[in-house]
Amino acid sequence: MNSSRAVILLSGGLDSATVLAIARAEGLECHCLTVDYGQRHRIELEAARRVAEATGAASHRVITLDLRAIGGSALTDDIDVPKDQDPESHEVPITYVPARNTVMLSLLLGLAEVVEADQLFIGANAVDYSGYPDCRPAFLEAFESLAEVATVAGAERGVNFRVRAPLLELSKADIIRRGLDLGVDYGLTWSCYDPTPDGVACGHCDSCQLRLRGFQEAGSADPIAYGKGL
Repeated sequence: MNSSRAVILLSGGLDSATVLAIARAEGLECHCLTVDYGQRHRIELEAARRVAEATGAASHRVITLDLRAIGGSALTDDIDVPKDQDPESHEVPITYVPARNTVMLSLLLGLAEVVEADQLFIGANAVDYSGYPDCRPAFLEAFESLAEVATVAGAERGVNFRVRAPLLELSKADIIRRGLDLGVDYGLTWSCYDPTPDGVACGHCDSCQLRLRGFQEAGSADPIAYGKGL
């Protein structure tokens, strides 16, 4: 394994773009993975491509895995995306996609074996986040243990895979400040779950609200466009 090499789960969103910038700032050779899981739009997939290219990723792969076959989420099923919800609520919203991070990290682990990287980066956050269980520290720790027994590299060669979530304990404002310090162009990123017919962010879904509040608290203007009235 090459300790100067890492794999990055890249969604095209604000958090994963910041994680990629952090890994690059550490001098790591970064191999990015984006999963087209049947989400409501293709905008974030294009954002991931832009971010990978702008940040100097060594490679960027896109895997298609249609989680609409399972459904059960407002992002993969015929369920309305909630709007203008209480951002302080601790209830897990209907935008939670069952098994999403478990599946995505498994694919990322496979890529890590192939490119011989022992560090897996994910933009999980346990402060300003939607309450998803697969973004919590317990999940990440459990997956790290799983990686040791689920791979040839871990089980046969003793490789200790590290699941790194450098944003885990940061507020959204702190994430944005960190990214700006590293030169992240947040105009390339996308966060909205339910864009308007004009292709701009709605400003009312959970993800938009967290993003807007983060930029406001960071004292910086969000460079992306939003729907009328925002």
